[in-house]
Amino acid sequence: MAIRPSARWRVRVDEEATELAAGTRAPSDAFLPELFPVSLLAATDAALHAFESEADPLRDQDDEQIFEVIKRVVLALNEINEDHDGAGYETEEREELCLYIDQTLTEHGIDVPALAARRGISRTEITDDWRDW
Repeated sequence: MAIRPSARWRVRVDEEATELAAGTRAPSDAFLPELFPVSLLAATDAALHAFESEADPLRDQDDEQIFEVIKRVVLALNEINEDHDGAGYETEEREELCLYIDQTLTEHGIDVPALAARRGISRTEITDDWRDW
């Protein structure tokens, strides 16, 4: 099962906090709570959970219904990013989110390369029509 990027980010924040507490990381080198505030992690988790729930019955749906689910999660993530001054998701996080969307669809029986090809795009472009982050 695909691991939500926000879960990985939360682990990184926790690891940094442990290093700070142990004295193995200087406070001047600690930045993850600012990069991944609790509000960003919680909102991203909620958006991805909703996406997972919607992806479950997609196996038997047509392409437009699948793209509607993709659109909803991307628009939700756009809003989260905007709520964090347009800096909620940096390059690495964007890549992780796109990969997660692809993996989740694949795990729910969607042939993502075929889905994308039917729309005349590559699998890496399935979020591009709506993605601002």
